[in-house]
Amino acid sequence: MKRATAKKAGPSKREEQVHAAGDDVACDTAGNAIPCDGHPHPSTHEPLIDIDLCSRAAAIFRALGDSSRLQLLALLARREMCVTELTQRLGDNLPAISQRLKLLRIEKIVRSRRQGKHIYYSLSDEHIKNLISNGLAHGEESF
Repeated sequence: MKRATAKKAGPSKREEQVHAAGDDVACDTAGNAIPCDGHPHPSTHEPLIDIDLCSRAAAIFRALGDSSRLQLLALLARREMCVTELTQRLGDNLPAISQRLKLLRIEKIVRSRRQGKHIYYSLSDEHIKNLISNGLAHGEESF
């Protein structure tokens, strides 16, 4: 006796409509978005965030994305420090610290001031201080 095998059906119409980017985004055959569960989204007319602003923020996050720079910034979040003190506290050489500070200055994450032969560094503003403290606090959380 021959056993009947079920022929696998192709994807359903709904499955064909689901966009490859994610299960919650459905598209018709022309690639146009289909409203979720058949309900249209409210028209909000919210403006997109400016691409230049997003590029600037991404540059800040890239600069913060290095553990050596972040450790340096964590020290500066406590108080202003001169390059010599940063070098001693971090146990690193002056050229390495200077290179990190240069990048952070370019991105306007730190600012500097000269007093005699010493250059003192501090975080540029409270937004940066909050980013540093929030990032470190989030890193301490256990998942």
